[in-house]
Amino acid sequence: MTSIKEESWEGSAPSLTIGLVGLGYVGLPVAVSFAEKYKVIGYDVNQKRVDQLSRHQDITGEVTREQLKKSSIHFTTEEEYLNTCGFIIVAVPTPISDDLEPDLTAIKKASAVIGRNLSKGTIVVYESTVYPGTTEDVCIPILQQNSQLKAGSDFFVGYSPERINPGDKIHTFKTINKVVASQDKVSLEKITHVYQSILEAEVYQAPSIKVAEASKVVENTQRDINIAYMNELSHIFHYMNIDTYQVLEAANTKWNFLPFIPGLVGGHCIGVDPYYLIHQSKKFGYEPSFLISARKLNDSMPAFITQSLIQRIIKEKMNVSNLKVAVMGVTFKENIPDLRNSKALKIVELLKDYNIDVTVCDPAASEEELAALGITAVSMADLQPSDIVILAVSHDVFRHLSKQQLKKLMKSEASVLVDLKGVLNGDILDTFNVWRL
Repeated sequence: MTSIKEESWEGSAPSLTIGLVGLGYVGLPVAVSFAEKYKVIGYDVNQKRVDQLSRHQDITGEVTREQLKKSSIHFTTEEEYLNTCGFIIVAVPTPISDDLEPDLTAIKKASAVIGRNLSKGTIVVYESTVYPGTTEDVCIPILQQNSQLKAGSDFFVGYSPERINPGDKIHTFKTINKVVASQDKVSLEKITHVYQSILEAEVYQAPSIKVAEASKVVENTQRDINIAYMNELSHIFHYMNIDTYQVLEAANTKWNFLPFIPGLVGGHCIGVDPYYLIHQSKKFGYEPSFLISARKLNDSMPAFITQSLIQRIIKEKMNVSNLKVAVMGVTFKENIPDLRNSKALKIVELLKDYNIDVTVCDPAASEEELAALGITAVSMADLQPSDIVILAVSHDVFRHLSKQQLKKLMKSEASVLVDLKGVLNGDILDTFNVWRL
């Protein structure tokens, strides 16, 4: 390893070197922001990712080529560089397992790496989403075991829940209020100072690490519950033959009505984080039936949508043998390439189980990643007229399709246009045979 001068922690640039462990949707924007003022080491175990970033390429689309060119971040897979850092931020994935339990593999491995390269006086801040107690009960013991140093005296640990919203260019790392917490008041003030030195938003000091950890899972669980309520309404009004969106539009005229809509809940935040809170709640002896029900309902939406379409096919006496379905958008949310936990992909899978000819179009998704899933995507220009066109993800390119463009996608006037995101306007609703949640 090429040597880097080790510098002491003094809490201000240029003396402080900051390390970012994990360079994904969260870690990279954080690293780029800190690099505007500090020396930054960007560490990741994925050599391909590090090589791309070193060539100023970010496949997530969160950071531009120009931003990476201007940045002086040292991207590396060599863990020894972390020994030069006085402030280390951990932003690795915390997914769930196949049996819906927290998977802490990445955060445990990251803690071991940091521990092996931990210098005295260093502050380690975890940003990964976890259940309350993870930082102190899981991460700190690993740091101490691998460093032979003691937390709270030789080094210090804090927690600051990430609030990155992938694809959002307005609410960014620098403009979103930041929650911070630490083991003691002195290190808490240092953590606050470091974040506040680059943020345009406010920094809020939580009273404990557990409170900060809990605040993160509560943020996303709240959204999961509200969307589940909307999805429940879509079930109810489906059977009553009432347009859910018309109901919500009317209800939204009251000043304190919350403007949520039904839809697919996938990705690595809202569709995952509630399971962390559910897990820890059960561990302490309480079965959170409300949270569990919300999760089951949201996870069941691809099956509900597929069954509703099958009923529509039967009702309209469509010929299943040569039926063509086009699914527009399969990433977990609009304008990003991330396919993790995509419920749109689940719809594709369920439709194929009925031996239906399904074509996928998603200009945001990686062709390589889709191919690995057995899906060959086509461009907008190559889309053939279909019996059912499903607008599953509201990428900008789909939201702005004209009436004429949509007509070219329909095989006939009887073709069904499925609007799962509720983005089509009144004129289009009046023109086409539309089904929506």
